Amino acid sequence: MFRTSSLSRPIIESLYSEALLLADEVRAVFALRMGDQAAGASDELRLVLSSEGLKATTRMMHVLAWLLNQRAFFSGELNEMQLRRHGRLPEDRDSCPEDMELLEPATRALIQDTIHLHRRISRLDEAWSEHFAARPMVHNMHERLGRALGQR
Repeated sequence: MFRTSSLSRPIIESLYSEALLLADEVRAVFALRMGDQAAGASDELRLVLSSEGLKATTRMMHVLAWLLNQRAFFSGELNEMQLRRHGRLPEDRDSCPEDMELLEPATRALIQDTIHLHRRISRLDEAWSEHFAARPMVHNMHERLGRALGQR
């Protein structure tokens, strides 16, 4: 079974814990916003809360599903072929800047946190799908330094 050294169980577990905490915060914030506070809000604000809450929740569920697939792979419950066939992270849906302006700063920050985490996972997913062919910049710098010092 192919196992890359660039994506490890500790990395996946750390991201999974982070994602669980963020998903719980999203659930709590949007449940509260859609409950008591939305009662006196305008129709436009209630629509934005509903839409952005759904996007943030869906984003987090996609991230968690990707991480669960990775965990299953590292546990031997999925093989590489199954993971490559069914384990891709779906693309994210952008938030409308005008809608975001209607939300409280803390809610906007929470949504941005979910977007940031999805982007991080998306970069990992892309790198994993390419077998981590892209080398980190530090490795490229080490090679250039080695060549430069070797030429002297």
